[in-house]
Amino acid sequence: MAQQKQSRMTQQRLVILEEVRKLKTHPTASDVHDIVRERLPRISLGTVYRNLDLLSESGEIWRLATSGTQYRFDGNTENHYHITCVVCGRVDDFEGPTVEIGGASPAETLGYEIVDHRLEFLGKCPQCRDGSSDEAST
Repeated sequence: MAQQKQSRMTQQRLVILEEVRKLKTHPTASDVHDIVRERLPRISLGTVYRNLDLLSESGEIWRLATSGTQYRFDGNTENHYHITCVVCGRVDDFEGPTVEIGGASPAETLGYEIVDHRLEFLGKCPQCRDGSSDEAST
């Protein structure tokens, strides 16, 4: 993805970026807010949302539009895929071969310029599959 103009890195934005990059859980904005409040107790949820948007627009993190109802965020911006649990909404990185875009694809023959692609796998996480997740029972 193309990098957009970098805005000034405020202390709040830096803390949010550090915390999202530490996580492997693909948190929602509310999750990030809960985590960041341990370091910045007075930060508002609105401030977290605005900074997550700015960080994703600048390419520092990814905003994931997965099958769930909320955006999730990923501090790993290397080319990789995700697998989403259809029961509890958990999102994990999918370690496997990635698809490279090259040559004339069907979209390009229709006049599209490919700028990015997404591939999401859906399934049941180990806890939901085994019936051991609290969310699986709700």
